[in-house]
Amino acid sequence: MEMSIGKRLRVTLFGESHGKGVGALVQGIPAGIIIDEKVISKRLFERKPGGKLASPRKESDSCEIKSGILNSKTTGNPILLWIENNDVRSNDYSFLPKIPRPGHADLPSHIRSEGHADLRGGGIHSGRLTAPLVASAGLIHNLKKKLGFEVFSQVSTIGKINAKPIRLKPSSNITDAMKITNCKDEKAAEKMYTLIKSTSEMGDSIGSTVEVIIMGLPIGVGEPWFDGLEPTLSRALMAIPAARAIEFGEGVNAVKMHGSEHNDSWLDDEGVIKISEEGDGALGGFSTGSPLRLKVHFKPPSSISKTQKTLNLESGKQEELSVKGRHDPVIGPRAAPVVKSVCELVIADLILRK
Repeated sequence: MEMSIGKRLRVTLFGESHGKGVGALVQGIPAGIIIDEKVISKRLFERKPGGKLASPRKESDSCEIKSGILNSKTTGNPILLWIENNDVRSNDYSFLPKIPRPGHADLPSHIRSEGHADLRGGGIHSGRLTAPLVASAGLIHNLKKKLGFEVFSQVSTIGKINAKPIRLKPSSNITDAMKITNCKDEKAAEKMYTLIKSTSEMGDSIGSTVEVIIMGLPIGVGEPWFDGLEPTLSRALMAIPAARAIEFGEGVNAVKMHGSEHNDSWLDDEGVIKISEEGDGALGGFSTGSPLRLKVHFKPPSSISKTQKTLNLESGKQEELSVKGRHDPVIGPRAAPVVKSVCELVIADLILRK
């Protein structure tokens, strides 16, 4: 089985949630790019578990760079990233594989591997493997600056609570709720925090949406058809655990619009040809020079302490299961930096292909 994204800039994931660790092999970063390990640590801190209302699993998320770097610069050779797992409680999963969890990949993985899969904590399907994805994005921080684009993300929806569209100018007043929810709308963040707390107390989980704006793309980044800007982003983003849908621009609202409403006019902005700031950032698989807006929707986390019915593979009968492991009640707050990282890796790859 292969777990890779990218062609020119290629990232291959490996490891399991409760194995010795997780990591990534990063290939295609040009030689001479300065690597700032503080940036990698900062990015990993943004997604790590253990915060309020999140999984209490506490991982140091210290990333070791095993190859491809000399004197803090890339050599052009493959770079191996390694992150140890330090806080696992495999006894929480002693019921596997006999009693697969509802909403998880336990049963398909068990059957596909003919009983050899490591299912503890979700195994290869765990959100734990997003850590090396985020580390890989931190690795290309200076390459991204050289390529001239920027990615911004926030949690825009939790349950039925919607935030205002993402603001590029940082707020001067960052509340605890804004930090915990990863939402830049202060009022919405407070409501989201309350909803997450009440949902967690009920032993349940809730769905969420991460909103993204990609700035600084010139006209023509991407490929036609299957390797187009939107298809390539979609393939990578939909691989994030619990992702269930993705929208670009007007998204599903476009079905309610006339062509005269949806079409955007080209304009000349001080010698730069582009579509209006609110227009489509991609057409025909190519960037248009305008900001690219997208949303990734995440289902409620499947691991909940509420009692559910599932199948006992040994008895062939349904029985009740209450998952006792350490889990997040919502995906969005920790997924926002992951979505941002995946977008950065995909865009960098597409630009390097030009």
